[in-house]
Amino acid sequence: MKILLLEDNKKLNETIKKRLEIKGYKVFNYIDGKEALDSIDEGFSCFILDINVPNIDGINILKKIRNYYAEVPIIIISATVELDMIKEAYDFGCNDYLKKPFFIDELEIKIEKLCKIKDEKEYFDENSYFDYKSSTLCMETEEHRLTKKERLLMNLLLTKKNQVITYAEIESYVWEGSFASIDSIRSLVRRLRKVLKKDYIHTVVDTGYIFKVE
Repeated sequence: MKILLLEDNKKLNETIKKRLEIKGYKVFNYIDGKEALDSIDEGFSCFILDINVPNIDGINILKKIRNYYAEVPIIIISATVELDMIKEAYDFGCNDYLKKPFFIDELEIKIEKLCKIKDEKEYFDENSYFDYKSSTLCMETEEHRLTKKERLLMNLLLTKKNQVITYAEIESYVWEGSFASIDSIRSLVRRLRKVLKKDYIHTVVDTGYIFKVE
């Protein structure tokens, strides 16, 4: 999958590029807005745009992209806290927003969700699945509507199946940048475990959790 990355911080730009290439993506990275704009018609499956970049800002590039592609996912990454600018990004068709600083894992999760998970339902057992559209967890014949934090945690666990997820990653993704104590995280995991019933979520001592599936 081809990804266009526009980020004028050279170090962050290269870090994101390397991490995404490890995941198997083809990343075409730009620091200058005009150079990125000149390349938007080259068959990208996802756009990652910073707002404040040289020559042409990310919002104007977002508008141009939407003139060509109505459905291609666009993720805005920015340090801005101006609500009007963030609202403008959504108004013009961005699919998701990440405020700097953020964990690269967060960006990977958003890309996975927006660009790769095509089905509304993701099965993790023969008779068990999570429905992204309705935020419903179905365990055999029982359906459970998840709360927002339970849904975000389930999304994170499914995106990183059989991988260790740290407390910091859970705090950042599920609490969306707000502080969360270890006790709060453990309480949320306990609630989700009750719904799952089977022993999918395993504790990694002093680190976090792992969602184990075949």
